[in-house]
Amino acid sequence: MALRKDIWRPAIVEATIAEIVRRGGVEGLPIHWLPPMGSFQFLADPFGLWRDGWLYVFVEAYDYRVRIGTVEVLVYDADYRLIERHPVLAEPWHLSYPQVFEAEGETWMLPEAHRSGRLTLYRAIDFPTRWEPAQVIELGHPAVDATPVFHDGVWWLFYTSTGTEAEKMGALNIAFAERLGGPWRAHSAKPVRTDVAGGRPGGTAFVMDGRLVLPVQDCSATYGGAIRALTIERLTPSQFEATLGPRIVAPAGFAPYVEGLHTLAAAGQVTLIDAKRTELSAQGLGIEIRREAGKLRRRLAG
Repeated sequence: MALRKDIWRPAIVEATIAEIVRRGGVEGLPIHWLPPMGSFQFLADPFGLWRDGWLYVFVEAYDYRVRIGTVEVLVYDADYRLIERHPVLAEPWHLSYPQVFEAEGETWMLPEAHRSGRLTLYRAIDFPTRWEPAQVIELGHPAVDATPVFHDGVWWLFYTSTGTEAEKMGALNIAFAERLGGPWRAHSAKPVRTDVAGGRPGGTAFVMDGRLVLPVQDCSATYGGAIRALTIERLTPSQFEATLGPRIVAPAGFAPYVEGLHTLAAAGQVTLIDAKRTELSAQGLGIEIRREAGKLRRRLAG
């Protein structure tokens, strides 16, 4: 029963993702924080895109009382003023990591939903608020924080899989396909990398200096403690070589959100991040006691 709760808060950074990686952090850059949530609630996993001069930021919205994440969108103007906020996707299972991207003439969302037992790709039918399941990406097992990118004429999908906690945090797998709709095939090395300090995806893949770079989470000390840039030197259906960069952490100026940073997502000329603090209080203890009591009542009733 974890009493200390992770509380995340996203922000818009006025710098490209490549600039942040090159300088090794976000300290000193202009920052626009997304609005805070109530006690034991948070927003996290920001992904976004620009359309018609507006920045659409999609986030996980989470409440420890409910424990099922949903997806919301926050709409900003060109001066980073919040204009609108809407819920956009909810399922009976937990949703997070709502990666939104444009491809093949459509707008897509690929949220993390491993508790559903599958990886579902959604299509926007009325952007940004209405989405429909378009297809299930078949990988043979649930995927965690699946991150797609089209590179050198091929779709690549980076993810960790469910299993042990170590595998979820650091066992990097890859699948590939000629089309977003698949069929998807697994890389011959499974996993291609096992490292809790740099295996779990943490944002949008991008090209820098001609090489593909994947932000990955450093979970060696705590979940989402920092982001590292995994620069991929060789990527084929049977080969993978990569170099792990230094830690990108929440600077002291982010206080109290200085205990983690686990998303680095490109959105044109800006980058979306989230930083973590932890919260411990009598209210949090009460939430856990009520949750455990409810579980016990359900077991006894069954």
